[in-house]
Amino acid sequence: MAKPPSFTATVYNLQGEKTGEMSLDESVFAVEVKPIVVQTVALAQRAAAHQPFAHAKTRAEKRGGGKKPWKQKGTGRARHGSSRSPLWRGGGVTFGPSKDRNMMQKVNKKLRKSAIRMCLSDKAAEQMLFVIDSVEGLEGKTKQLALLMNKLPTEGRGVLIASGEKNEKLRLAAQNLDNVNTVLADSVNVLDLLKYRYLVVDKAGVEKMTTHFA
Repeated sequence: MAKPPSFTATVYNLQGEKTGEMSLDESVFAVEVKPIVVQTVALAQRAAAHQPFAHAKTRAEKRGGGKKPWKQKGTGRARHGSSRSPLWRGGGVTFGPSKDRNMMQKVNKKLRKSAIRMCLSDKAAEQMLFVIDSVEGLEGKTKQLALLMNKLPTEGRGVLIASGEKNEKLRLAAQNLDNVNTVLADSVNVLDLLKYRYLVVDKAGVEKMTTHFA
């Protein structure tokens, strides 16, 4: 028989008032944190987002150089087959950076989910996870969301708001706030959880996280 949840989070309404507590499933919000696992997934995610812009042309990519500069023998000079050789001024580059290089690092789904559970557990253990009743009452006004952020004990630090369902009014309300970002609860990732100190989730989001990441 499954063990009952042992962690709880304080629940707030949109006015920043405490309305009760919500149990958190310990299989998602109370796992052992292993920094090496979180680091591995974070580095892989950063590598996947990297765009290699630096590019040096090889001799094959350089224009011209099709004609042999001089005949092979009899001139007393070193033999050359193309003026686009890396030895020549204006020639290609040997071992230069390439925009075609693949920066991806393979991380399986099981490890990625495990790292997310660890980040969520750390937020819960350090009391940096807050639950709100619902985001449905938002009117899309920045002032309303800013008031809520001020009422919550976030100390003016970075806040990631995760909702169970897509909510355009939540996005509109948050887009003009510094250090506040929104995401769907089942789309949270390790880098965002590391970047933002506090995590605010609605009840539907907690249920979706429990189902998706368990």
